[in-house]
Amino acid sequence: MADTKRITLYASIDTPYPHRVRLALEEAKAAYDVIWIDLSDKPDWYENKVNPAGGKVPYLVYGGPKLGPDEVPSAESFKTRESLVILEFLNDIFPNARLLPADPRLRAHARLFYLAIEAEFVPVFRAFIYGTAVPEDLLSALEQLQALLPPTGFVAGEWSIADAAFSPFLVRLKLLLKDNIGLFGDGVGAATLETLGSARFARLGRYFEDNMARPSMAKTWEEAEAREKFTQRFLKIREGRAT
Repeated sequence: MADTKRITLYASIDTPYPHRVRLALEEAKAAYDVIWIDLSDKPDWYENKVNPAGGKVPYLVYGGPKLGPDEVPSAESFKTRESLVILEFLNDIFPNARLLPADPRLRAHARLFYLAIEAEFVPVFRAFIYGTAVPEDLLSALEQLQALLPPTGFVAGEWSIADAAFSPFLVRLKLLLKDNIGLFGDGVGAATLETLGSARFARLGRYFEDNMARPSMAKTWEEAEAREKFTQRFLKIREGRAT
């Protein structure tokens, strides 16, 4: 696709999945519009008019006119969902951005890495922040991913969509641990963060800093807004459990 069309992304602040897509769009230097969806108070129009498959984010519309909230994407536009599928789509429509490496061996490694994220890390991450997994479960999952990183640089050497798949989880994990936001108990956040700062995770720490230093992360990581959303979410859960 040599001539790129208008891109509209439906996203939310707190979840890492649309953040993956925003990172890739920024790395591709793409022009795009964002329509923000509050997942804690999701508008009916979003599922009814835009994404009938559960009303999840991210959802990407490629082509058609500029959209506003509550507007139905045009019939001629291409629509897709699921963050990893969208990342691959962006790699295809922005070939010059090299969102995946040219070397097929490195491409395979990048893809295996983000499959490992989905299978091995995401379930443990969710279980940990909701208080149903112990810190060592989380740390072991991170250690497995750390072992897949090269000695320096990013997952496939140069930055790729494999890094877009992982770094949004890392920045949210650091925030949750630092501010002790979650259902993992008092003191657990600080203790887990201390372990992540130890020699055991030295390589992951360098990888985290490399991702934080990229302009794409600076432009897309709204830490204050994410903190507010997470605080509200977990407060609501605690209040519900208390009643």
